[in-house]
Amino acid sequence: MDFALAADWLNLLSRWFHMTVGITWIGTSFYFMSLDYQLKAKPAGAPGPDGTAWEVHGGGFYHVDKYLVAPANLPPDLIWHRWAAYLTWVSGFILLAVQYYWNARGFLIDPAVAALEPWQAIGLSLASIVAGWLVYDTLCRSGVANYPTLLSVIVFVLIVGAAWAFSQVFSGRGAFIHVGVFIGTIMAANVFLVIIPNQKIVVGDLIAGRRPDPKYGKIGKTRSTHNNYLTLPVLLMMVSNHYPMLYGHPASWLVVAFIVVCGALVQHTINRHEAGDPWASYGWAVPVAAIALICMIFVTAQRPQLDLAAAGKVSEARALDITIRHCAACHARQPKHAGFTEAPKGVTLETSADLRRFSGAIVQQTVQSKAMPLGNETGMTDPERAELGAFLASAR
Repeated sequence: MDFALAADWLNLLSRWFHMTVGITWIGTSFYFMSLDYQLKAKPAGAPGPDGTAWEVHGGGFYHVDKYLVAPANLPPDLIWHRWAAYLTWVSGFILLAVQYYWNARGFLIDPAVAALEPWQAIGLSLASIVAGWLVYDTLCRSGVANYPTLLSVIVFVLIVGAAWAFSQVFSGRGAFIHVGVFIGTIMAANVFLVIIPNQKIVVGDLIAGRRPDPKYGKIGKTRSTHNNYLTLPVLLMMVSNHYPMLYGHPASWLVVAFIVVCGALVQHTINRHEAGDPWASYGWAVPVAAIALICMIFVTAQRPQLDLAAAGKVSEARALDITIRHCAACHARQPKHAGFTEAPKGVTLETSADLRRFSGAIVQQTVQSKAMPLGNETGMTDPERAELGAFLASAR
């Protein structure tokens, strides 16, 4: 097995595992948030659990009770939900290393943005992951945590600020995926460093016969709620590498801002609906989310356009010369690039027939954005992109 094929298999298996455990974590998170909102509170002063719910699924009925602090007696078969979160982050980091660290020059670095060496780009990546969590955690432990709305706004600014900073040092693709890593690390660390340790403190108090301090449950609930509202935005970040209209935009940080607003408000709508709140109390979130989505679409449509007319009439030979020089090392029937054993996505760009067949993909990836060549390793210029776009426009 050659190097490129081994890398592809490692990438695929890492991605498959990451998706599997990620779905498990997200599903569990969504279920418990939904359950919390649908629990029926006990009458004031009544003994027993603080909330209860009856559910039906898979032909059976489930009776669920919730204690805001802890039950009087701890059952011996307590179920912990934690490994899905841990494995999602670990598998995601492995995937980051395989896809972006291993091929840093192609996926993480763009010399037109910052002329970094691979070790420098990887170092910045690792530092940003750690720094993002430390800043977020410090905010949550400060007095700002007493004002949930203000804390949410500051976390939003933190995410958008990180998106802007990433766009100043990484390629468009690398910057966008790092926003996802930034948010995903916060979410996983919330579970590993706050939620589970707090639950262990409560369990320890119960075993020792002490009454648990309710503050630990409150802190855990706050972090869990943050995770819930960040889930939809981070999911889109993680699939963003398929959409250059997002990561290839010059103001990608602004696109990130609209994604976070839209995703969080959609999640807010779902949560409040499941809680049974009257529509009038949360209905405002739907039009605001729609406006954020419309703004995102508008912004991605307003990216700078190359002047194809200035390129004049471009011959077939000239167009082929450009693609052979900048594209065919990867997009060939027998690629010469060390990272590929076959043409990515089956797109070959060696003949004029190939150019016409894949013209839509070329325009999207190379002319309308600078997603290709990867990391612009071959130094493709804007005039060359314009010439290729002009040829494809005339060849339709």
